[in-house]
Amino acid sequence: DPLSRPSALIGLAFAASAVLAQDRLANVYSSFMWVSFAVFGRSLVVPSSGRRTAILGSIGVTPILLTSLLVTTAVPKPALFVGTLMYCVVIVVLSTVGSHVIYGLRQQVREAMQLGQYTLGDKLGEGGMGTVYKAQHALLRRPTAIKLVKQERARPEALARFEREVQLTSELTHPNTIAIYDYGRSPDGVFYYAMEYLEGIDLERLVADHGALPPARVVHVLLQVCGALAEAHERGLIHRDIKPSNIILCCRGGVADVAKVLDFGLVKDSAASDAEEDGSTIDGTPAYLSPEAIETPSEVSASSDIYALGAVAYFLLSGKVVFEGNSLVEVCYQHLHQEPTSPSSKGACKIPDKLERLVLQCLAKDPKDRPASARALGERLGELGLQSAWTQELASAWWAQVDVPRRDAGQASAGKRTMNIDFERRGG
Repeated sequence: DPLSRPSALIGLAFAASAVLAQDRLANVYSSFMWVSFAVFGRSLVVPSSGRRTAILGSIGVTPILLTSLLVTTAVPKPALFVGTLMYCVVIVVLSTVGSHVIYGLRQQVREAMQLGQYTLGDKLGEGGMGTVYKAQHALLRRPTAIKLVKQERARPEALARFEREVQLTSELTHPNTIAIYDYGRSPDGVFYYAMEYLEGIDLERLVADHGALPPARVVHVLLQVCGALAEAHERGLIHRDIKPSNIILCCRGGVADVAKVLDFGLVKDSAASDAEEDGSTIDGTPAYLSPEAIETPSEVSASSDIYALGAVAYFLLSGKVVFEGNSLVEVCYQHLHQEPTSPSSKGACKIPDKLERLVLQCLAKDPKDRPASARALGERLGELGLQSAWTQELASAWWAQVDVPRRDAGQASAGKRTMNIDFERRGG
């Protein structure tokens, strides 16, 4: 407490000023004002309980109260003492009440934002389903990202989907899939999950800032995403929202350009019954929706993710989305009925013919005309032999030149907020 120790000294200084001044009456009143400023200022700035503020405030006003008995003015001493006493009582009472209220509110905020062993920090982003915060585990000291479902989206079916997202994603162990550390819910029913904190740049921002990527780098990224999707598909899980902003490039373990697939918020268990999946709602991002996801959302399959990944590849190679329109309806219509132009017609760099044909095959209207699986797509990408041109040396050099967020240990302790978790109500 930076102001608690010198409280008496501050009061003594103002008291001495009142005694030594030539115009004592005017300076007594001036000292009253400065003492009140000091006591009120401490109660507003320094976190303290009401009891502690009352004690320190009383110590601070005592010298000025005693001085009222020593100063000779036109006002009779008994009247000056009583007036000073009442003035000091009002100062101490008001500062005590204010400090008690402010301290209580601060305590409530700390208790309202603690998730088990995780302490929340800065807000990282916000999506349709929830808000993501940077956090840190109390014991492991590792930076973590925590996603909270929005209260306004807390309908029973939304909460069920949010919990399912965590459970299904936590089963995936591929190195290019974001890792889930923990999940649960607060006593008031707020769902959350803790995942690895990624410092990097998503593909949408990458293209927006640096333009279309070289074909070799695109293949390097696609091979990693194919590996993550292959594991998910072989476990019967469909992502349903593959898009550039859901793929992050980062540096992990000294390896540059590591792709991470995240946000399985629309993940679907292909074994789920029709009753568990609402086929009347289109899920996903229009620019990357497959035709079947638009026409019959309940019949999306692994091939729908391949279509979306083809649209991502098209975007990376050309810097443009496959179809553009003035409305979502127009974009969806083109996905259903219009054949895409070649990405080389939109981009500035030369795209190998085999890669371009493979991307367009992924964008076939009929799922049967697309690569049979994510693993098969990965094998065909590997057979092109392009990825070897994007070496670790080139990737490391790119990351060394570009201003991409790096881990700052000091940020973990800045602006901490905390919340208690009811572990008895935690989901299985």
